[in-house]
Amino acid sequence: MITTTGIPTDLQQIADKVKAGQRINDEDCLLLFEKASLGFVGRLANEIKERLHGNKVFFNRNFHIEPTNVCVFSCNFCSYSRLYAHREEGWELSIDQMLHMVKKYDGKPITEVHIVGGVHPKMDLPFFADLLKAIKTHRPELHIKAFTAVEYDYMFRKAKVSAEEGLKFLIAAGLDSIPGGGAEIFHPEIREKICADKVDADGWLNIHETAHKLGLHSNATMLYGHIEKYEHRIDHMRRLRELQDKTKGFNTFIPLKFRNKDNDMSNVPESTHIEDMKMYAIARIYLDNFPHLKAYWPMLGRQNAQLTLSFGVDDIDGTIDDTTKIYSMAGAEELNPSMTTAELITLIKQARRIPIERDTLYNEIRSFEGIKIEANPELN
Repeated sequence: MITTTGIPTDLQQIADKVKAGQRINDEDCLLLFEKASLGFVGRLANEIKERLHGNKVFFNRNFHIEPTNVCVFSCNFCSYSRLYAHREEGWELSIDQMLHMVKKYDGKPITEVHIVGGVHPKMDLPFFADLLKAIKTHRPELHIKAFTAVEYDYMFRKAKVSAEEGLKFLIAAGLDSIPGGGAEIFHPEIREKICADKVDADGWLNIHETAHKLGLHSNATMLYGHIEKYEHRIDHMRRLRELQDKTKGFNTFIPLKFRNKDNDMSNVPESTHIEDMKMYAIARIYLDNFPHLKAYWPMLGRQNAQLTLSFGVDDIDGTIDDTTKIYSMAGAEELNPSMTTAELITLIKQARRIPIERDTLYNEIRSFEGIKIEANPELN
């Protein structure tokens, strides 16, 4: 049936749920993927976003450290890592080298360092604890968001400690929160094909649940646009939504677009920009208990990240400062990912949104509403 507004009845019922602040179910979500137009889901997602955050869009001032791209795992979608057996093709940073990277930002208003990389057998739990201690000794106020659940799973198993014991050890060394990488697609049917040898969905979720119980916040991701089906995306988001109901520990959800350059899945075509926007919008609609939805601009490109701000996204990450190679090596549109604070603010303002600088935990630091940014050296 078609309603008087020209919208199919089943879609109108979903819209009515969203407008009433009610949760949609898996069948509703599948219907949105299969039948809803981009404009339809975009309007609903934007309504939710504005209900939560008004016209605000968040960003932070951050940089990345990638300790190594040498990895014991061989994920088919990965263009970044170099197997440990061929580590001459990769890089391995010492603690002193990484601390030097931190010192480059002395005197600058950076609030976060994001540390993720390959799973290197010599970079174990004590090594990374020493790294965190060195960073905190040098710059105690710097928030350390570090290591994916894949990295944690390996270092904890190697150290023969539980997730709780390992996380407590790293918290004592200076760990402040956890990024959301390594989630990929939870469903075993897909995970077996794209990343069979690393931590499974239950292991990933257990590490994040343990972190939340210990007082750490974390993020969550999903790698979409490859061999998965809509049902697999929904299964993934449902597991995240259920854990968030339980712990309230996730800050943001980050859909990550599969890029097909120089990896074992180069034959798989990438998703279209329309599909990307629809993915963001539906994620915002389905994940009703996630406070934030982030578009990672180095992966999407600046213009596409800006476009997501009309499809439920309220955060576009941070300045990055050319310190991440994970997506540029996979063919992302940002080959040298770096934006000044002024450029980020301009990008947000061009979308007629209010730029809000935040810290890692989404405490607001400064609003740039009505502030002229031209020739302002403070914002470089």
